[in-house]
Amino acid sequence: MCCKACRGGAFHCQSNVCLPPHAVGDGIRDCLGGDDEAQETTEKLLKENQLSKPVTISEPKQELKRQRDSLEVLQCGIPNMDYNPPASDYGSTRRKRIVGGQETTPTQIQWQVAIQEEGRVNCGGAYLGGCWVLTAAHCVRSKPESFRLKFSLWMKRSKIDTTDIAFVKKVHIHYGYNAKTYENDIALLELKLLGGSDQCLRENPAIRAVCVPWSVQQFQPGHNCIISGWGRDREGNAQNKLLWANVALIENCHEYYPGRYRPGMMCAGDVEGSVDSCQGDSGGPLVCQDPSGVSYVWGVIGHRERCGQSGLPGQYTLVAHYYEWIRATTGNTIAKYNL
Repeated sequence: MCCKACRGGAFHCQSNVCLPPHAVGDGIRDCLGGDDEAQETTEKLLKENQLSKPVTISEPKQELKRQRDSLEVLQCGIPNMDYNPPASDYGSTRRKRIVGGQETTPTQIQWQVAIQEEGRVNCGGAYLGGCWVLTAAHCVRSKPESFRLKFSLWMKRSKIDTTDIAFVKKVHIHYGYNAKTYENDIALLELKLLGGSDQCLRENPAIRAVCVPWSVQQFQPGHNCIISGWGRDREGNAQNKLLWANVALIENCHEYYPGRYRPGMMCAGDVEGSVDSCQGDSGGPLVCQDPSGVSYVWGVIGHRERCGQSGLPGQYTLVAHYYEWIRATTGNTIAKYNL
């Protein structure tokens, strides 16, 4: 996955793979993000007469398409757009506040989780489906009874109609986590089952799981993604409403953090510091959307000492780097949400 350009009319996937022209618009997703089947791609090639003749699909290809169609029915990464009341219903003014961000609407980030410890929300998390929430290792400790997880929370200090609370059964901190260097700063929270049920959450139209990425090549530097949380603003003020901001993935993260960069880390934001996560956002999701409109939790917001500073873009845990650990820890139960 290293092609920077393609020859002979081949199609260039965003994940830096070249495809032959006949693989574009044939109904089978060959690029990691499905950009070879995106509507704008086929319309562009048709306009350029590169797809002027219909592609003949052989029987083996039809069988492959049927198999993939039966598997690629995602139950994650697609928010429920039928349940997203406008912010005006709750008196929001949508003022810009945290380091280049703005307030969300009440149920805009449907996989956002608030992690409450001893009555205070100091970290966030991402709902992966089933009984699993992803967060940062530095946000938790091995005392599950200390935590309450709040789903569909908008205002940190009060609930809305769709807010739900879950309790933690077990805290799974990555075995390689180093509290001094923040290496492998990732953890999974396993939720308790509801009484007399095999579910950990009630059916809720405002709660959706985000997808887990399986390849570190899925999203490339420059891709625009979204961060969210209740962290502090540039002046250090804590926020009551959930905020979000657009950030770009930044390459060569090791150059900004010499001696402090470890495998499984990444950077996002901008070098000038105009957009950034901050204290209190830790553990929350950095979510990227692929060309087919599916959202993946690409990063976990890391520990922050200084935020919004030039030359120090936000540092995150690269989730795809830990895919096998996540799959093993969850007992492969996230597969039903990610396939």
